[in-house]
Amino acid sequence: MAETTGMVKTAGATAAADAVEAVGTVTADTYGEAGLAAFGVRWARAELRCDTRELDALLTDDFQAVGPRGFLLDKPRWLERYDCGALVHDAFDWRDVQVRRYGDGAVALGVQTQQSVYEGRDMDGRFQVTQYLTSATADGCWRLAGLHLSPIGDTPADRLGP
Repeated sequence: MAETTGMVKTAGATAAADAVEAVGTVTADTYGEAGLAAFGVRWARAELRCDTRELDALLTDDFQAVGPRGFLLDKPRWLERYDCGALVHDAFDWRDVQVRRYGDGAVALGVQTQQSVYEGRDMDGRFQVTQYLTSATADGCWRLAGLHLSPIGDTPADRLGP
C-alpha cells in the first residue's frame, strides 16, 4: 500500500488522487490498492480546505465519528463545524497510513497532525486515527463510514474538542 503523507504522497497515491479528483469518484476497483490511498488523500485535502461539499460526497449518510474525548459526531454535525466556520485548519497532515481491505470494507490506520482553531481555541494536535471505509454503496464508491480519533501523548487535554 502506498504511504499517504499529508499533502505530499508517494507517486502511486498522488497519480490516483489527482486522477480521481478529475473524475470525482473512487470505486472499489479504481486503481486497485492505490484507490484506497487516493481516497485518504482526497479526504485529507477536503478536511484541510473545510470543503463540506467534498466531505458530504466522501462520507456515508450514517457516518459516525468518535472524537478524542469520546464525544460522537454524526455526518450533519461533522459538516456543520465547517459550515458555520467553527473549525478552521491551517495545516492537516495524514501519514503513516496502513490499510487492510476486507472485501467491500477496509480499515485505515494513520496519524493525523493538525494546526487548527475551533471556536477561537487552539486545537493543534496529533491523533492516531482509525477509519472504517466501505464500497458497499449504490455506486460502488469508497465512502468513510466511521472514524475514531485518539490523542497521541503530546496533545494537551484542552485541545481535544468539545
